[in-house]
Amino acid sequence: MPAKPALSLLIIDDNPGSLEMLSSALAQPELEILTASDPEEGMDLLHERHPQIVLTDLVMPKMSGMEVLERVMEFDPSTDVILMTAHYSTESAVEAIKKGASDYLNKPVSISSLRERVGKLLEGARKRRRASQLEDELAASAEFEGFVGNSPLMWDMFSRIRRVAPHYRAVLVTGETGTGKDLVAQALHRLSPASQGRYVVLNCSAVVETLFESELFGHVRGSFTGATADKAGLVEHAHGGTLFLDEIGDMPLSTQAKLLRVLQNQEVLRVGSLTPRKVNVRVIAATNRDLRKSIADKQFREDLYYRLSMVEINVPSLAERKEDLPLLERHFISRFASQYGKQIHALTHRAQIALALHSWPGNVRELENVIGHACMMTLGDTIDVQDLPAYLHQGAIPGGENGQSAARGHIHGMDSTAAGAGAAVSSLEDQERLLIIRALQAASGNQSEAARMLRIGRDALRYKLKKHGL
Repeated sequence: MPAKPALSLLIIDDNPGSLEMLSSALAQPELEILTASDPEEGMDLLHERHPQIVLTDLVMPKMSGMEVLERVMEFDPSTDVILMTAHYSTESAVEAIKKGASDYLNKPVSISSLRERVGKLLEGARKRRRASQLEDELAASAEFEGFVGNSPLMWDMFSRIRRVAPHYRAVLVTGETGTGKDLVAQALHRLSPASQGRYVVLNCSAVVETLFESELFGHVRGSFTGATADKAGLVEHAHGGTLFLDEIGDMPLSTQAKLLRVLQNQEVLRVGSLTPRKVNVRVIAATNRDLRKSIADKQFREDLYYRLSMVEINVPSLAERKEDLPLLERHFISRFASQYGKQIHALTHRAQIALALHSWPGNVRELENVIGHACMMTLGDTIDVQDLPAYLHQGAIPGGENGQSAARGHIHGMDSTAAGAGAAVSSLEDQERLLIIRALQAASGNQSEAARMLRIGRDALRYKLKKHGL
């Protein structure tokens, strides 16, 4: 089977003679020419084949070239659209350019100038394709121990982790919530001499204060009510390996004093015991708090802070390294597309802009949730703004409150119900069925219109209607 051409061009014209002439004139190696004499069929080809260039007549029955332009821009603003007309006017040319057209040509079109214009657009598309491939290669080289990043801040952090890992006894990892402090801890453990030992995790904010010392240091039989047998704590359990204390700022002051003894003497005293036990354990502590302020407020021991912060690694916030956003987007799209069994390869330009403008207070964890949501919601191979959670796309698209855009917003705007980030949904199949039902309702039962709202072809919609018993 021959390989699919790298690029494709769609020609829409209600004149069969023009279609044949343009197809022959623009044919070239590695370019797929798609033709449609009916604009509705052209829209189906647009959604199914995703051409890089659309060449359309302006005056056609059923749908004008200006409407074709609007629908192409709604589907993917990165598509180059050339309008042709025998009824040229400056006003319509300006309107077309404002709406996103790449060019506006007067009929009869000069074949040589059209070839030149299309050639330049194809060259631009090839460069974008190559840039995308280079980004894929860059993404592969920008992964480090679970992190994805190519910014100077991240390379500096990677370098610190490599230098610290072979030697540390205690490390303090700081950074905002959602930045990946746990990934730093795992990387330090894997790259350290203790990598063959256990990696033990304690979330300090999830432990009841009265049980903290028993959980961390263990206890002997009879030391308190319910202590029916000797029990080793997490420090002993991590002997020969690494103990990760997440959210150490929430550790009680009394426990902090005993932890300091573990760090200084490498020994642990079980609750109720008089005999210390020697341990060989590396300790990584993480916090999103300002521990210096906690010291000033008498909520954290200064001596423990200095013992831990002999080596400190700060994890940059996503706002500080927004140049890594495209790499992270690709990484999460690839992961969730595989997880959901869907063919999703990219974000539209306007979706990328919406993400780039966001401040990301939840950092990488928030981005992961956003991309996971979008991958679940999209029914096409590209994520658009309407697939993003409502708080990211509300007001992001001009004209989103009228006509078809409003209908599409109604279809995708399920964040407060079944499609919310934390809402209970029975399955991906149920969500797809609900989206199709809403599209049909918004289109008053018109399958072609519903298919356009869902950005899939009519045949694909008919298949899904049959699959869901609709």
